[in-house]
Amino acid sequence: MRVLKTLVRLAVFVAIAATGLAAGWILFVAYPDSTRELLGVFLVVILAPVAVRTAGTIAAGIAPNYNVAEVSVSGPITRQDGGDPLSRGATGAGADAIVEQIDRANSDRSVDALLVRLNTPGGAIVPSEDIKLAVERFEGPTVAYATDTCASGGYEIASGCDEIWAREGSIVGSIGVIGSRITAADLADRLGIQYEQLTAGRYKDAGTPLKELEDDEREYLQGIVDDYYDYFVENVSQRRDLDEGVVRDTEARVYLGEHAKEKGLVDEIGTRSDVRDSLEDELGAQTVVEEFEPQYGLADRLSTGTRRVAYAFGTGIASVFSDENRPFKLR
Repeated sequence: MRVLKTLVRLAVFVAIAATGLAAGWILFVAYPDSTRELLGVFLVVILAPVAVRTAGTIAAGIAPNYNVAEVSVSGPITRQDGGDPLSRGATGAGADAIVEQIDRANSDRSVDALLVRLNTPGGAIVPSEDIKLAVERFEGPTVAYATDTCASGGYEIASGCDEIWAREGSIVGSIGVIGSRITAADLADRLGIQYEQLTAGRYKDAGTPLKELEDDEREYLQGIVDDYYDYFVENVSQRRDLDEGVVRDTEARVYLGEHAKEKGLVDEIGTRSDVRDSLEDELGAQTVVEEFEPQYGLADRLSTGTRRVAYAFGTGIASVFSDENRPFKLR
């Protein structure tokens, strides 16, 4: 199959390149006006690399040489990419974009396996689950590879894969749920700020920071956290074939790679090369990994580029007046 794909790419490449070169020769050299002959030769020289590059792109699209898709989940998991207004993906893992990448890999007939590279402390519950469900929909072997950190929502995603790999120094686990609030009622009192409740429904403003949390409100909010936790534990237990008691006994701890393997949270310890070797054994063919990235339209790319330039320009001006660039500072 790999040899066939190579031959198809080569045939497409030669055909398109030859057509482009022949067209350039006919239009600009073979039948030129006497005043255009020199210009024709010049244009052929220009058209040649363009035709070759175009042929290579089209050939690669028709018969790609990769058979493993790699998708990265890096940073806090959110619904959409990043909080940075200037560039997507700079501050977190956007679930919508990652799901799109996985689904695109699943519909790509050249992709036989999915590699999910994880370096995330976790994040929002439902977006994490959406990525996990996309992994479970993939028709073929799926492998999670934890680099630095694979915790909480990141581990939920990993649990949706057929295998989980980690490094010896990887931090894995944190199977738990956190819900927190800030109480500013005392500060509001000192500032003379009063909270007036205008709600419909007893628990509509439960957790509002400008008032003390009542016992029944605390019980209500804790119940939501507990329900999420039960769902998380059940999910990991089923996907990893672990007893629920074993999962609960972790008490949301994190473990280094080898210890995580002893707990049954990780299948294998190794490098990315080891993961590729394992996939080669499973697929029975040499693996060529293609990293799938978000696809953005032209207008979106131009908008992002413009904002980056504006931000860089503004940052450069601000740095001139910042204290960090002054040789002497008043303390």
